[in-house]
Amino acid sequence: MSILLALALQLSPATSADFHARVTQAKMAEGAATGPAYQKQMWDRIGNLTTDAYKACLAGVQASDKTPFTLVANVGADGRLTGIAVQPEIAVAKCMASHFTGLTLPAPPAQPAPYPIEIDFSIKS
Repeated sequence: MSILLALALQLSPATSADFHARVTQAKMAEGAATGPAYQKQMWDRIGNLTTDAYKACLAGVQASDKTPFTLVANVGADGRLTGIAVQPEIAVAKCMASHFTGLTLPAPPAQPAPYPIEIDFSIKS
């Protein structure tokens, strides 16, 4: 029984803490010397796709939950995304994560590797 309790305690807070640590790492990468140029390249590549996917996700969920959420991912040297995660894990956020699964971004700066990104989604009323 103590093993299960330890596992439950390890998974719950660590997942949230890990997510927030990844957001912090991504924000630091965005603020680094190479960050703004990479952000521009990234949004030039995926801006319209992301907007279209977000609209589709909102339309596809009954009684759309418009709660703000954050997506984090790691970008490999080849631009492929791994470790895609969202919080909170609402239906719209999970839908967006599925759209990011197939995206290839521009090759990121060499450091940090893998290169972390974070995107905050919210709807202004």
